[in-house]
Amino acid sequence: MISNWSVKAVRTIRTPSAPVTYGLIALCTLIFVIGPASGLNPVHGTGDELLAAQRAYFRRWGVVPAELFEGHARSTLTPATALFVHGSWVHLLGNMLFLYVFGVLTEERMGRVQFTLFYLGCGYLALLGYASANADSEQSLVGASGAISAVLGACLALFPRARVTSLLPFLFFLPLRFPAWVVLPFWAALQWLAAGRAANGPGVAYLAHLVGFGLGCGFAWVRFGRTTRVRATPATQAPEGEKQP
Repeated sequence: MISNWSVKAVRTIRTPSAPVTYGLIALCTLIFVIGPASGLNPVHGTGDELLAAQRAYFRRWGVVPAELFEGHARSTLTPATALFVHGSWVHLLGNMLFLYVFGVLTEERMGRVQFTLFYLGCGYLALLGYASANADSEQSLVGASGAISAVLGACLALFPRARVTSLLPFLFFLPLRFPAWVVLPFWAALQWLAAGRAANGPGVAYLAHLVGFGLGCGFAWVRFGRTTRVRATPATQAPEGEKQP
């Protein structure tokens, strides 16, 4: 999961068109609900049978670093399939919240086709980078965190002045509004510190978050350049209550 922050971006009154973002959210949710991790599909059984089904499911569709570099064609596809698999409700909801908040504006800026290729490509490379650093690990890795981290990085490059409301646990969950250039680098720094402490093997894939964030920020910077950044400004004379989703 990306983080335990709750965030929302202040947008204008006009709702951006983002069918790819909405489609990704719907697809990830559907796959989770029908899979064994949700616990809602009776076909996967209960108790020990359900746990065994979950382990087999994650190993089949997730990235297992020790198997990835053995040269099997199926294993090379797992960094792509793992992007649509999540391990728990908290994992799913956290990732989808971040994808919704930051993906809508990023998709509208990039365009549907380019955003789709960007999301899948950066997500694949983020998981591949994590697997390379943990090449001997037998633990499966699933989730869209790497791809969504790339979206965060791109959003920072494209909308550095966009206002983001964050509920920070260490500040007693007080809702505070900061520009993206403050919030997102701070988030990346937390991932860096967490990755440095995760030396005992895979858990939360903080390294995948960092790789994805760097790829996303770099791509947006090179592709769109400094002169094409977009400032998020409120709609003219819009009532205060209509400035937020």
